[in-house]
Amino acid sequence: MMATNGKDACGLKGDEPSVSLNGGNEAFANKSHSPVVHGAATEAPCRSKLQNGGTEAERFTFSPEPTVEDIRRMQAEFTDERDWNQFHQPRNLLLAMVGEVGEVSELFQWRGEVAEGLPGWTESEREQLAQELSDVMIYLVELAEKCRVDLPQAVLRKMALNRLKYPASKVHGSAKKYTEYED
Repeated sequence: MMATNGKDACGLKGDEPSVSLNGGNEAFANKSHSPVVHGAATEAPCRSKLQNGGTEAERFTFSPEPTVEDIRRMQAEFTDERDWNQFHQPRNLLLAMVGEVGEVSELFQWRGEVAEGLPGWTESEREQLAQELSDVMIYLVELAEKCRVDLPQAVLRKMALNRLKYPASKVHGSAKKYTEYED
């Protein structure tokens, strides 16, 4: 199935109310999006070319919407509507997020190494993974909000720091920690 909006992605007909597990609203659900099925991109627009040792490979990319700010806003609305802010303090959100990470871990437990793209996983297993990863992200974004961390800007700063700690010329092809490299 190819979906072009939030209702189609959820299998809803045009006259049915949209329901979102993460607090999305009708206005957002009706925005046009790149085709997505069960949280996974389904078309070439979500792929980019990657040079890999002289050969071209396709690299998965996320859809442009929703943004991190959209997710923060949707979750804030969801929480406000339920009067849950009293329970959503930093410590509680952290523990909830850790629990959700545990649920992601359970999906990989006993499988051995899992190849990129999850070959051999059923559609149901992929959907469960999409839901659990979404829970982790929702809690992460809300935790960042409660701690007043501008997550996109923090990511930019951290990536710049990582480039300094792990210069490609020194670490290419190695998994050593930055403290193990000679200066």
